[in-house]
Amino acid sequence: MAATETQLILSVGLIEKDVNGDTLWVWCYPSVGSDLRKVLLSKCCLTQGSRDFHIFVFGQFCRTWYYITTTEVQEATALQKVTHFSVVITAKDFNPEKYAALSRILCRVYNKHGSPVKMMEAYVAVLTKGICQSDENGSFLIKDYDVRKAYLAGSVKDVVSQFGMETIILYTALMLRKRIVVHHPRIEALLEFTRVLPTLAWHRKDWSIVHPYVHLTDVELEDLKKCPGYVAGFVDPEVSNRADLFDVFVNLPDSVITISQGAKEAMAMGKLHKDIGCVIVESAEDADRSDSQVIKDISLKTKEILANLVSLSHESEDAKITYEGLKRHHFPPATENFLFHLAAAEQFLRI
Repeated sequence: MAATETQLILSVGLIEKDVNGDTLWVWCYPSVGSDLRKVLLSKCCLTQGSRDFHIFVFGQFCRTWYYITTTEVQEATALQKVTHFSVVITAKDFNPEKYAALSRILCRVYNKHGSPVKMMEAYVAVLTKGICQSDENGSFLIKDYDVRKAYLAGSVKDVVSQFGMETIILYTALMLRKRIVVHHPRIEALLEFTRVLPTLAWHRKDWSIVHPYVHLTDVELEDLKKCPGYVAGFVDPEVSNRADLFDVFVNLPDSVITISQGAKEAMAMGKLHKDIGCVIVESAEDADRSDSQVIKDISLKTKEILANLVSLSHESEDAKITYEGLKRHHFPPATENFLFHLAAAEQFLRI
């Protein structure tokens, strides 16, 4: 087992709701900064009044991923004055399935013993050995959770089924590192949808752009705006009025994608986009093709386009593309425009 895998986990924390209805951050190991702690408390469903109960949520803040598992205390346990609690794991990596499995075990340990000490022992075992196991609480093996599995866990076919040819808007926005905001009132729908989108730009394998659960607070928006391009999920419908936050807005319940006024020039569509869109839709609609095969088909089309960019860059001594150089090839206007902005996104453009 690679030591680096265990070094990805940063901390484990505990939030409790007691019989009086008070919710408190009660314990953490080793530590969590005050700004992050406030954000984690706001993401925990126990602090959100009578709103929906969410068993598992995840997201990121200041380049730290968080995974929160919440459970109701069953009768006859050591936790006599607690009605619910949440185990909060922070980590450097995106891997919801891995941390959901680990936090389920930690929840069972805490529910049984009512003491963070036993929970910390299990956590430290994972940190040092990459494994924690017991007959009663189940076992967890860190090497069972390959990051590639996490990347492929969502369904790109479902996305294409919902949006059809308009999926090309999402593809283009991702390729050009644009800001995509997704709204849905259900957090579970946001988590499922936003994690899929980076597969459309598979050559980057960059899930750091995903911010699946963002609130319209100053501290979170300030953090989000540090990212040049992102996929951000919001449950608050007010986000649709925040044109400063997006180039592309996805109204998930109504299956509507809108390009902002400021992004329309860079996102102008032409024959090349139609060709890519057809590849995406035809592949996704093929019942015999799996999600990973669809991702591969899209990736092959992307590689064609990137190979074209590389060959264009070789025309100059510094292996960079210029607007004048593109002009000489007399591409259709929308293709030329897309290649110019893609060259900038892929750092092929001479500044």
